[in-house]
Amino acid sequence: MDFPKPCSGKPKWADPLNLEGKSKEAEIKRINKELANIRSKFKGDKALDGYSKKKYVCKLLFIFLLGHDIDFGHMEAVNLLSSNKYTEKQIGYLFISVLVNSNSELIRLINNAIKNDLASRNPTFMCLALHCIANVGSREMGEAFAADIPRILVAGDSMDSVKQSAALCLLRLYKASPDLVPMGEWTARVVHLLNDQHMGVVTAAVSLITCLCKKNPDDFKTCISLAVSRLSRIVSSASTDLQDYTYYFVPAPWLSVKLLRLLQCYPPPEDAAVKGRLVECLETVLNKAQEPPKSKKVQHSNAKNAILFETISLIIHYDSEPNLLVRACNQLGQFLQHRETNLRYLALESMCTLASSEFSHEAVKTHIDTVINALKTERDVSVRQRAADLLYAMCDRSNAKQIVSEMLRYLETADYAIREEIVLKVAILAEKYAVDYSWYVDTILNLIRIAGDYVSEEVWYRVLQIVTNRDDVQGYAAKTVFEALQAPACHENMVKVGGYILGEFGNLIAGDPRSSPPVQFSLLHSKFHLCSVATRALLLSTYIKFINLFPETKATIQGVLRAGSQLRNADVELQQRAVEYLTLSSVASTDVLATVLEEMPPFPERESSILAKLKRKKGPGAASALDDGRRDPSSSDINGGVEPTPSTVSTPSPSADLLGLRAAPPPAAPQAPSGAGNLLVDVSSDGPVAQPSLGPTPEEAFLSELEPPAPESPMALLADPAPVADPGPEDIGLPIPEADELLNKFVCKNNGVLFENQLLQIGVKSEFRQNLGRMYLFYGNKTSVQFQNFTPTVVHPGDLQTHLAVQTKRVAAQVDGGAQVQQVLNIECLRDFLMPPLLSVRFRYGGAPQSLTLKLPVTINKFFQPTEMAAQDFFQRWKQLSLPQQEAQKIFKANHPMDAEVTKAKLLGFGSALLDNVDPNPENFVGAGIIQTKALQVGCLLRLEPNAQAQMYRLTLRTSKESVSRHLCELLAQQF
Repeated sequence: MDFPKPCSGKPKWADPLNLEGKSKEAEIKRINKELANIRSKFKGDKALDGYSKKKYVCKLLFIFLLGHDIDFGHMEAVNLLSSNKYTEKQIGYLFISVLVNSNSELIRLINNAIKNDLASRNPTFMCLALHCIANVGSREMGEAFAADIPRILVAGDSMDSVKQSAALCLLRLYKASPDLVPMGEWTARVVHLLNDQHMGVVTAAVSLITCLCKKNPDDFKTCISLAVSRLSRIVSSASTDLQDYTYYFVPAPWLSVKLLRLLQCYPPPEDAAVKGRLVECLETVLNKAQEPPKSKKVQHSNAKNAILFETISLIIHYDSEPNLLVRACNQLGQFLQHRETNLRYLALESMCTLASSEFSHEAVKTHIDTVINALKTERDVSVRQRAADLLYAMCDRSNAKQIVSEMLRYLETADYAIREEIVLKVAILAEKYAVDYSWYVDTILNLIRIAGDYVSEEVWYRVLQIVTNRDDVQGYAAKTVFEALQAPACHENMVKVGGYILGEFGNLIAGDPRSSPPVQFSLLHSKFHLCSVATRALLLSTYIKFINLFPETKATIQGVLRAGSQLRNADVELQQRAVEYLTLSSVASTDVLATVLEEMPPFPERESSILAKLKRKKGPGAASALDDGRRDPSSSDINGGVEPTPSTVSTPSPSADLLGLRAAPPPAAPQAPSGAGNLLVDVSSDGPVAQPSLGPTPEEAFLSELEPPAPESPMALLADPAPVADPGPEDIGLPIPEADELLNKFVCKNNGVLFENQLLQIGVKSEFRQNLGRMYLFYGNKTSVQFQNFTPTVVHPGDLQTHLAVQTKRVAAQVDGGAQVQQVLNIECLRDFLMPPLLSVRFRYGGAPQSLTLKLPVTINKFFQPTEMAAQDFFQRWKQLSLPQQEAQKIFKANHPMDAEVTKAKLLGFGSALLDNVDPNPENFVGAGIIQTKALQVGCLLRLEPNAQAQMYRLTLRTSKESVSRHLCELLAQQF
């Protein structure tokens, strides 16, 4: 097969049109035949000339790009580097850049060839060598050439194209290994490149200096005056002055943007002349933005606006020129109604920053009506979110009521992804700018009514703090919350707030016959059976408070506490409270009762925990979002979600907070839509309970709770009888089509909503330690009709029962409308397994049978125990696991934005420990852990290599068991 002449384009055999019509098998056969031919040519007795080598190496490269593995030809590519012909050397460098691994044994030979080309003074060869160094970018190459590249960059006889390549190559090496680039003696000469006559050299130099000055700003401070001078020449020039660098009538837009970003690394210039010249440049850019466009092309407006927005960013960064700030605000205001969505988004985002400046805050406020209209009418959710951010930023005492009212109105139809953030902002604004605290109470209760599922503990803790601390609002709060509780559909958070406030201050409204003590108690107790365990515990504490406040209710409340549903409650916390409160009300005298149950003292003033949570939620990446559900320490004295007063705290059993769910972060999954189902307990948050001061450690408690109760133990009376045998897989239907997708969402988290439709919501909370686990399943009836014959069953497909033991407890056969039932699963991993158990749910709704089958979120990584180890130990263990069957590797395209913090959070959620300073490339992630099973332990090492430029990952797992390596690799790859 002849290699075509250069003029004929790519090889005929590799023409996509030629291969496209063939089947996959025919294509593979064709390629295998060509590979055999190339291999025979390389191994033949006849020496190949340079052209032939180039031809065959080029073919190998193309075959690799088609997706086939290439395991030979590397040495021939290295030999091409010594050729004096450009085309042969180019193919050699291209092959090496794409196919040669940074750890290859050929690196030394490649380095020698590169050194020869760098010393050749041939600009074309020097550029090829520099491109290769940048493309490979390994630490070995950095160590070999880091000292030579700065010399080439500042050499007086270097061609402009070589300087450009050297600057960008040095930037690549610096990003990969900052410690290898010594700039001390070269600093001044690199900065001086900003004065170079060649605009391409200046553009590359600005990129390099911007990166370097972030680490050593003082060393590059002299670049400010040179950058201002260069920027001034560009801004004041006409489009005809820089014809080679003019883009749609905009002179050097990329260089202008880079210079403006470079200046944002420093404070305003101290030299008055430089500062004056810079201000003149900024004013010129703002003036040009008002001029009619010189072209109707979108490229013209994009380039022009890029410079404008970067100019405004610099003005905001300096925050020292009132006139420029106001002008920038007015300019952005014109973009708020622009037809381009991107411009509206950028304008809102920039105005958020402007609103924080004392010079431009008033100017931003003039656009409040436009921003409110954007919040109501924008079709793009990201633009609406920025509009909400801007309203939050521009809010002050003069417009707080208007802004809070608009945000509450928007909250009713807001996207679920941003509801929690808007709730936090409304709560902060209502507290910060409260004209009177009755308005604040109304706002928070309205917030709970509209978006109760998204009102976190921090929000309603805070309202209880403020009501407790202010005598003038306590009566109003009691009256308002009493009226709110009369609504037929009342959110559980409203019940919590109502329970606390009426328990403390219900006496202030008891004089009104419509809110007499028996009426208050009946109203609260009517919600009792619909609430979660944490809320029921709080209501029991409210009842004992009622006995102190309203002695006439004592007999009624004691009857409730004495009921079998309380004294023999399956939840030990509720049972213990009922017993203790009943005894306290029966034995203690009136004086003792009044002392024990006295009104809560004022809380000490402290920074609002809501603001701290909002800061975490707005932080970079999604890792901080994992902490959103953690209760702020500043709220630890507030109610606690269960105990209204310290005097009523009961000592829980070791299982009271066994899973840590009341302090656990909520899952990252989006919240369910509002509706009847949202009146059920939210599986992603529970009120915290007091922890015992003495007793077993959480791990001991966890492991002991999984043991069956001893016959003589009181817990044995509560233990369920032996579970009924599970039906076989043939007795249930196939899993629903989205079962795998739902399962994947739980690979890196333990809590969240597993399934939801118009009838049923299934939530999951779980925790795993060693080879044991406990899972709580919450089944919520979202309708007003009772479910009959409700039967959830766990099924083990195949031989899974010999690998995984799951003990289940029965649930009630009837689930009332709007109610929720809980099922506890105790799990033990006997051996490593590949498929999860199935959850079959069957019930009758309105007489019609309903059934669905899901995959239970129990995967092998749940039994991961993170293991810390030093770099030396890691590499030693990595080499020990070097057999082919012990390694699983996958290269795949990123399905989500590549964010380092989110990646780190997912790997931690997966179960492994992340090891710092192990991988030579700081952008890579290295982890270690042990899969704990009853039969054996499986050691696991992983390495994740993200390539942001190509938007791809390479994941490598090595374990002591082949099936575990493959399965873990598949599970983890699906998360990115």
